[in-house]
Amino acid sequence: MPLSETQVQDALRSLIDPNTGKDFVAGKSVRHLSINGGHVTVEIVLDYPAQSVIAEIRQLVEQQIRALPEVSNVTVGVSSRIVSHKVQRGVPLIPNVKNIIAVASGKGGVGKSTTAVNLALALAAEGARVGILDADIYGPSQPQMLGLSGKPESSDGKSMEPLEHYGIQAMSIGFLVDIDTPMVWRGPMVVGALEQLLRDTRWKDLDYLVVDLPPGTGDIQLTLAQKVPVTGAIIVTTPQDIALLDARKGLKMFEKVGIPILGIVENMSTHICSACGHEEHIFGAGGAARMCADYQTELLGSLPLDIRIREQTDGGKPTVVAEPQSQIAATYGQIARKAAVKLAGLSQDYSNKFPNIVIQNS
Repeated sequence: MPLSETQVQDALRSLIDPNTGKDFVAGKSVRHLSINGGHVTVEIVLDYPAQSVIAEIRQLVEQQIRALPEVSNVTVGVSSRIVSHKVQRGVPLIPNVKNIIAVASGKGGVGKSTTAVNLALALAAEGARVGILDADIYGPSQPQMLGLSGKPESSDGKSMEPLEHYGIQAMSIGFLVDIDTPMVWRGPMVVGALEQLLRDTRWKDLDYLVVDLPPGTGDIQLTLAQKVPVTGAIIVTTPQDIALLDARKGLKMFEKVGIPILGIVENMSTHICSACGHEEHIFGAGGAARMCADYQTELLGSLPLDIRIREQTDGGKPTVVAEPQSQIAATYGQIARKAAVKLAGLSQDYSNKFPNIVIQNS
């Protein structure tokens, strides 16, 4: 009896994608399946960036199909295709930006900006086209963290070209003002400046724009959450009870404006002594996990309090590019993949699929 497409489909239904927890058929990843005698050709298209795990997934699929009777040869192609997902109702979208991920914290000093830049770099390392917007007008830090300086170019005097480094696009108020100049602005001016940075930047075909939001949950943050078309948010906190109190407020702020929470990152989870190797939970233990349980969200990952993270970001070369093979970089990569998988499970945005109605005299 010749091999049938149904047999191959059934085999792939019993194979679980280790990143999504779904089988490849239910996850709608199986494309262009063809059978020519005993030769099976299949394309697996993932809806999240997965450069580092493509070989693993290809091997899983090949082994599963080769186990079928009558199969003599298998060709498996694996690729990623990132699509746009829904944002808050009534908020204008940004041209050439498929998805916006807000990285926020209720309290300052918890490592939010460091997490944001390493998240952006980790998504880029997985093959996505990524940008980062430094939305902290009062205290921009991304220029230093990315080792970038200089002013953006403008071809028309209205829009700006993003600066680029380490394979990601970046924009910050820090590129436009002197490093020692304080931004003594009231709330409406800050909101206006952010909207200009966001909408007047000529982003280039981004799969993800990571927005490093300022800390807090006041009027400015709420206004930003209502005006920026955010696909999903990540909350950064430490295990400390005081930080968790403010992180909960940040999470509730996003819930109020209808922005899905992709998950929580626990920063400074443990400290490992560089001299003796002793590990200690100096800010408490399990705080982010309890918060995730309370709000039915996911703990994307936990990062240590490590001097290298601070030294590398201060030096303009964040950990993901400074030590790409390190355990810390791997943790950032896992956080990025989990966030991308969670985002891929959200409702898609089909607004650009609708036809435009044009009325003309004929």
